[in-house]
Amino acid sequence: MAAGGCHHLDRAGARRAVRNALFDPSAPGFGADPWPAYARLRDQPGLPFWPGFDGHLAARMADVRAIALDRRMVRDPAAFCPPDEVRRLQVAGNFHDMPFHERFVQMSMLDIDGPDHDRLRRGVFPFFTKTRLEGLRGFVTDWVDGALDRLIPRGRIDFVPDLAAQLPGQVIGHLIGTDPALAPRMTEWSEHVVSYFDIGRTAAKKARAEEATRLFAELLEDLHAERAACPRQDLMSAMIGAETAGLLTHDELIATIMQILHAGHGSTIDVMGSGLHALLTHADQLALLRANPGLMPQAVQEMFRFAAPLPFFHRYASEDLTLCGRHWPKGSKFGLLYASANRDPAAFAEPDRLDITRRPNVHLAFGAGAHVCLGNNLARLNMEILFTALLDRVPGLALDGPVRWKAGLQAHGPTSLPLRLLS
Repeated sequence: MAAGGCHHLDRAGARRAVRNALFDPSAPGFGADPWPAYARLRDQPGLPFWPGFDGHLAARMADVRAIALDRRMVRDPAAFCPPDEVRRLQVAGNFHDMPFHERFVQMSMLDIDGPDHDRLRRGVFPFFTKTRLEGLRGFVTDWVDGALDRLIPRGRIDFVPDLAAQLPGQVIGHLIGTDPALAPRMTEWSEHVVSYFDIGRTAAKKARAEEATRLFAELLEDLHAERAACPRQDLMSAMIGAETAGLLTHDELIATIMQILHAGHGSTIDVMGSGLHALLTHADQLALLRANPGLMPQAVQEMFRFAAPLPFFHRYASEDLTLCGRHWPKGSKFGLLYASANRDPAAFAEPDRLDITRRPNVHLAFGAGAHVCLGNNLARLNMEILFTALLDRVPGLALDGPVRWKAGLQAHGPTSLPLRLLS
């Protein structure tokens, strides 16, 4: 046990450790088909200990919800650990010696808890309500129509890089107030930052994540200076107003806007790809959606449930507590497998079947509790507009080659989805 009891290794849990054969996200093929591994985990008693994570895994819906909704469960060990132990954990995770990353990524709203988290969330929440985001519908529709005008005549495209990977960065950039030409660059930076949270943190990945954070921070500092001198109707201008009013610090402003892109672009790209793949491999559901376009909002919800783009998040017990049928000492670490919970047969009938008419559909693709995804309404808006236009303008869609999938545990989605566009 580490000093202060902040990093607790449950000896009994260690004896019930998950074997690599049972759960190994680094195994070839896991990214394409993680569902058998999740099913095996759900069949295990309690919350099995995973040495690769140095914590316990929650794979069933009831357990994941119980942990996610409990305010005593936190993202940041600073909520219960002394500074020297927090630093030890940071070094153990190889999140040290990264000045920009530590300043703007590790201290973002995603990784802090309590009053500071709630304060920052309140500051940006008004921009992500369903009503407010409806104001983006025209912009998203125009962008999608323009992209399809260029792509449809080709007859063959790779859906992920040619279309899905372009849309979220353009929309979030428009919301923030950045130059549309910068969207591909910001998307690339965000990929480098987000990928470093997955397993296998190599020196090269670390250098890329730090450099991407530095470049993004410099871009946002320049935009901040421009909007401070000449405000517009964008998120940066509004947050400068909040900064001036003392509602958040300058670093919190930069970190929050950075996180909006990090959290919002990659997951939306992934679920667009996995959602379209699901439709193309469930011909009955694709035909039903074509015949009933009004089902699109339900279909999008089901795509999120069927293949959650953010499969895994962690929590720590900030105090001794009893949860999920047993006692846990302060510092116990938990991995919440949202993707697994969304395929739990105890929560959903025929969970491995795509059903665009599924109701109710109370899934955890956006998380739950204090850290529920802020951008869930924006992701749904993007998907509804894109899929509606695609099905309306392309009478036939078919896979046109092998599908390649992201590896690891932190994200789920295809990196390549070749399509034939049939007239």
